[in-house]
Amino acid sequence: MNAIDFTPLYRSTVGFDRLANLLDSALQHNHSSGYPPYNIESTEENHYSITLAVAGFTDSELDIQTERGVLTVRGEKQPADKDERNFLYQGIATRTFERKFQLADHVSVVDAQLENGILKVDLVKEIPEAMKPKKISIGSASPTLEHKEEVAA
Repeated sequence: MNAIDFTPLYRSTVGFDRLANLLDSALQHNHSSGYPPYNIESTEENHYSITLAVAGFTDSELDIQTERGVLTVRGEKQPADKDERNFLYQGIATRTFERKFQLADHVSVVDAQLENGILKVDLVKEIPEAMKPKKISIGSASPTLEHKEEVAA
């Protein structure tokens, strides 16, 4: 697959190089296994949720981390005692996995819960006060200098 040329984007924007790199990376590295299945949803304004189906995993076998704008969810099944179980058919996948999610600026994880084989990670986008829209008042130009004539005495 050919890379997309983002040169037109760079001509009229400033600071969007991360977005271009993200798009390029997403197009090149789309070789994920699809396991575990997941949903991403917007729950309300600036609130998001990622839900992963992790049947068979306990909370101690799951690891959630964020680093430099990337949320990583890993699952590693603890080795089971082979003498304990004798599967005739094993359809529940319990293989090790790693899922990465690129987070936008100012998005952070606020909570994670595991219930009935579903891992739910809640995220919120907190826009800093300095980045919120501000009303700029329009003032008048500096007052004009008045010409004073000196009166000769």
